[in-house]
Amino acid sequence: MVNIISINSLLLQALVIMLYHKTFLKSEDADWVVFIHGAGGSSSIWHKQLRSFKEETNVLLIDLRGHGQSQEMFKRYFTNEYNFENISQDVLDVLDHLEIKQAHFVGISLGTIIIRTLCEMQPERVRSIILGGAVTRLNIRSRFLVAFGNGVKHLVPFMWLYRLFAWIIMPRKRNAESRILFVSQAKKLAQAEFLRWFKMTHGINPVLRYFNEKDSELPTLYLMGDQDYMFLPQVMTLVKKHEFSRLSIIENSGHVCNVEQPEVFNRLSIDFIKEHPVAGI
Repeated sequence: MVNIISINSLLLQALVIMLYHKTFLKSEDADWVVFIHGAGGSSSIWHKQLRSFKEETNVLLIDLRGHGQSQEMFKRYFTNEYNFENISQDVLDVLDHLEIKQAHFVGISLGTIIIRTLCEMQPERVRSIILGGAVTRLNIRSRFLVAFGNGVKHLVPFMWLYRLFAWIIMPRKRNAESRILFVSQAKKLAQAEFLRWFKMTHGINPVLRYFNEKDSELPTLYLMGDQDYMFLPQVMTLVKKHEFSRLSIIENSGHVCNVEQPEVFNRLSIDFIKEHPVAGI
């Protein structure tokens, strides 16, 4: 009886700390696509992708720790350090729970770093990766923003910082929908949660430098808006060095290209996934 109770207790604990996730099953034979949002967002930012992808693939939406409906589920994270490895492991735990052996991964903004980290941890779980608004290296302006944010993060309300960053990264009139979406999602975060995520920027440069130097050797599609002036130049340089990567530039779009040009984003992504079906499925 004691053993049964212990096992049940462990199972209950595992369920309690699992990231919030939602699946859409097309068929048992269809490939899985896992969507990873950025910092301050939630799985709801993929609402313009859902219909198109559900017609072609199985879909897994995930709210990262502290975001969306995962906010109240993680007592262990008071002692579990916030870093890209631990956050990527959260995602892998969901895949294990759902018994998904291999999948395609689609990410936006900071979510692209999590996907890239996951590729280093368990590359056999990844069939292809699609990185929208990818953060691959910080330019002078973005490094200044990170340093400024770390300097004043305890002095001003975090939403002031978030609105400032959103405006600098997405300054144009056509970026208004993306700015409003991300600011509205960030309002749902507690300030302490924002600070935990922002703290990770202290160590982001060595991580990005490593990813620039090392090709994942996995099929990789970068989808970047032509107006993503803060991150597009670095991606253009990177794809020249990485044999397994390609870049598609989406016209009339800024950083959050899945929101601003969803039809193009969806078509390019689904076509790329069809080029690289999961073997044996």
